Amino acid sequence: MSAKDFTPLKGYCTCRTIMYEVLAPFIFTNCCHCTWCQRETGAAFILNAIVESSNFRITSPTKPLHIDTATASGDVQTKAHCPKCHVVLYTDPYGGGTWITYVRAGTLDDESKKAARPGAHIFTSTKLDWIDLTGKKEMGIPVFEERYRRRELWSKDANERFDALVQKMDAANKAEQEANG
Repeated sequence: MSAKDFTPLKGYCTCRTIMYEVLAPFIFTNCCHCTWCQRETGAAFILNAIVESSNFRITSPTKPLHIDTATASGDVQTKAHCPKCHVVLYTDPYGGGTWITYVRAGTLDDESKKAARPGAHIFTSTKLDWIDLTGKKEMGIPVFEERYRRRELWSKDANERFDALVQKMDAANKAEQEANG
């Protein structure tokens, strides 16, 4: 689906205090089976739909509470919680909310959830043993024990969008370094 034919997606937390829109198609959607995602969500896996932060906006008057948390890699990611019901609506793997947003697909409204089909299952080496991904493989959905190389998996458009984002991130980091001398 091209961006010009795209109808914004909508989502919200359980109590609907926080509402949001996604203004462009997702770059990619991962179904993560790592033990950290299992622990954080209390579920067998998490569905993260990736979009540029510039294509994500909070539409409610109340803004989410941002909390930095450690990850399995030792890096920090920022999670956006509703201050009332505490549902996590999205995460920012780089912190700061400037570049990339991982929308928790379960917070999309029913119609919008159709746009968040997993493009890959990742970290399946730690998936729960009762989850059988044989049917997903037969459908052509890649299954990885760990990570994958995005250039080999993502569409040309998705790679181009992500590359443009990386260029902006690099330019901003360079400008900040030069400003700090």
